[in-house]
Amino acid sequence: MSNVLYLFCLARTGLVDHIEGTGITGTEDLILKNFSGVTAVTCEVPEDDFSGESAEIKLQDLAWVGPRAVRHDRIIEEIMQYSPVFPAPFGSLFSSEKRLGTLIESNIDAIREFLDHTADKQEWSVKGLVCKSKAVDEIFTGKLKILSETLSSSPAGMRYFKERQMRSEAEKELSGKVKAACTVVGEKLLACSNNFRQRKNISFGKAEGDKQLVVNWAFLVDHSRISYFLDQVEHANSNYQAGGLAFECSGPWPPYSFCPSLHMEPTR
Repeated sequence: MSNVLYLFCLARTGLVDHIEGTGITGTEDLILKNFSGVTAVTCEVPEDDFSGESAEIKLQDLAWVGPRAVRHDRIIEEIMQYSPVFPAPFGSLFSSEKRLGTLIESNIDAIREFLDHTADKQEWSVKGLVCKSKAVDEIFTGKLKILSETLSSSPAGMRYFKERQMRSEAEKELSGKVKAACTVVGEKLLACSNNFRQRKNISFGKAEGDKQLVVNWAFLVDHSRISYFLDQVEHANSNYQAGGLAFECSGPWPPYSFCPSLHMEPTR
């Protein structure tokens, strides 16, 4: 089986003229290919590693995919130290240098514009997680405080019935309160970033134990505002975490969430 080009990312020619290191498995040499002021960071791989029947089995094996996916991102992150990057998805293959050049040349304006736009910026991920039992308890406790005097003088049976009713109301109100809080936090984070993507709509459909993912955001943040951005995430947690809603921030990441679509798909 012949070798093909594996693409990690595109960068600005002149900022990445030479790179030492190895490719997707840690054994291949990294190869730089220059096209109209854009440098493609590549390596050569056997085509059947990512294409064909044998590849289908490998790509279902986390033990095979995991280390390569991690290395893919690490190489891009290394390039990010020197240049803005247009990251390629994991497993982007090209049958020849000519094929890669055709993709780049046919999208050169969009690629250059993206590299200009993301210069001195980083992608940061913010996930909102709600602990449902804790959040419901917080709403219920608030209701209980309002009616504490009335309930204290009520018969035990009536008090029990009323508390059950209030807890049921708290469960019904949870979704609306979480969405409102996420809207407030999202607007504050957007105000100190350059761009935003919502990667997952608010949903209580998937849970990790009692924690449920309610928002999954990506923000493009200028280097000069990263400290302020992270402070805003911390401030959001100080406001909402005690009530069961927490925001987890991670980054910086290659700006995958903001890449425009290119007109020609890689040849596999």
